[in-house]
Order: sequence, then structure tokens, then C-alpha cells
Amino acid sequence: MGRPQKKEINLTKESILSLLQEIYNELVEQRNTAIRIQNKMLAMMKEPEDMTLIGPVIEKQQKIINDCVEKKLSLSKLQSSIWEKSNSTVESFSISDLNIDDDVIQNLIEKDIAKGDTYKMKK
Repeated sequence: MGRPQKKEINLTKESILSLLQEIYNELVEQRNTAIRIQNKMLAMMKEPEDMTLIGPVIEKQQKIINDCVEKKLSLSKLQSSIWEKSNSTVESFSISDLNIDDDVIQNLIEKDIAKGDTYKMKK
């Protein structure tokens, strides 16, 4: 199997907002799926002994739900920074202009690297 092609990204206000919206939509889908699985597991529980089998699944789904909430908060911070910059008189801006915690960006980059995607930024 060959190496995946590098992807190019154009950083504009619209493209960043579009990407953030796509991420948000995926988070909503993940959260809804986790809640649906959790509810099915709870409905399957008939006796106290069932909790030993179903408990780990419910715990994992709860972790997914909590992670989605944390990611949504990070996205809202990014979007508010972009919104502030877009309302100013500056026509263009860079990621470094956004007052974002380095931890938020680092976390997003690490998660992206874990997926194995390779990006090439276009100037």
C-alpha cells in the first residue's frame, strides 16, 4: 500500500470556519451515537449482574460524550477568536494572530497526526 498523498490547505477565514463547522458536525454525530449506544445498553440491563458486562461499555460511551463536550468548548474558543478578528478592520490574519491557547492548537495537531494525515500549507 502506497503512502497517502499530501493534502493542501488554503487558510482563509471562510475555509477555517467551514472546517470548524465540519468538525462540530462530526462531534455532534459522535455524541449522538454514544448516547444512543449508552441508552441501548441501559435498556438491556435486567439484573444487577448485567452491570459487570455492560458497565465498561457505558463508561466508554460516557467518556466519548465528555470528550465531545470538551472539543466543542475548544471549537467555540477558536470560533470566537476568529469572529473577533473578522469584525476588526484587518482583512487577513494568521493563526498566530488569534489569541488561542497553545495547548488547544497542540492538542488538535496531535490528534491529526495520530490519524496519519499529512498536510502541506499553501501560501
